[in-house]
Amino acid sequence: MTTPLLQIEQFSFHYANGRLALDRVSLRGEAGERIGLVGPNGAGKSTLLGHLNGVLYDERLMQGRLAVAGLELSRRNLRAVRARVGLVFQNPDDQLFSTTVFDDVAFGPLHLGRPPEQVRQQVAWALAQVGMAGAEERMPHHLSLGERKRVAIATVLAMPTELLALDEPTAGLDPRGRRELVALLRTLPQALLVATHDMRLVWELCPRTVVLDGGRIVADGPTEELLQDAALLERHGLESPFALPEGPVAERNAPSGARER
Repeated sequence: MTTPLLQIEQFSFHYANGRLALDRVSLRGEAGERIGLVGPNGAGKSTLLGHLNGVLYDERLMQGRLAVAGLELSRRNLRAVRARVGLVFQNPDDQLFSTTVFDDVAFGPLHLGRPPEQVRQQVAWALAQVGMAGAEERMPHHLSLGERKRVAIATVLAMPTELLALDEPTAGLDPRGRRELVALLRTLPQALLVATHDMRLVWELCPRTVVLDGGRIVADGPTEELLQDAALLERHGLESPFALPEGPVAERNAPSGARER
């Protein structure tokens, strides 16, 4: 069997106050796969994303196994794992902290020790991928919310990422900004794990959906099945996307057989 891009086995996490945030989570994701991660507030979605590249890493509070591209999440591998997983926060202002767009996008490659000319090329390429070419000298706080979200994605594209973990990527966007962001995400070759309350986004973008509730995965399967299971969604505080189109979601690549655990 080939090594999965993402492999989580019986992973649990307690906060320092003792609250159990993730309870024996097991999840496998393949290269290029797009997975929607849904659940009510407090389900553990952001906590799970925060472990994928070690933002919340604390070996004293963790149990189980988490590996990216065969690299175990450990103190020794932390830097290598972070280079492979791009975490995009819900609020881009939590990710953009420099005085220019160039400095924000260049931060990661510079931290990896890339030479200046290579960094300039990587920044230009990453900005072009998100439709922000030529914005290098603009100030992030002068950009619209949609533009800041695009730059936040560019900051992780400038790294050798294989998996993008996005936390509520469409939150706060107007309809045009939302459509543009969805169109952008469709073009990216990286695997996507998208934590969101935007069920329409999951329907449009992600062939596979995982439902997380109370820190546990309670269902995992094809989006077109799970998001039309009204009883399942109601049990876990979710709503089906309105006006579901007929037919399957595009680019179907999820394993068949939705299942509730």
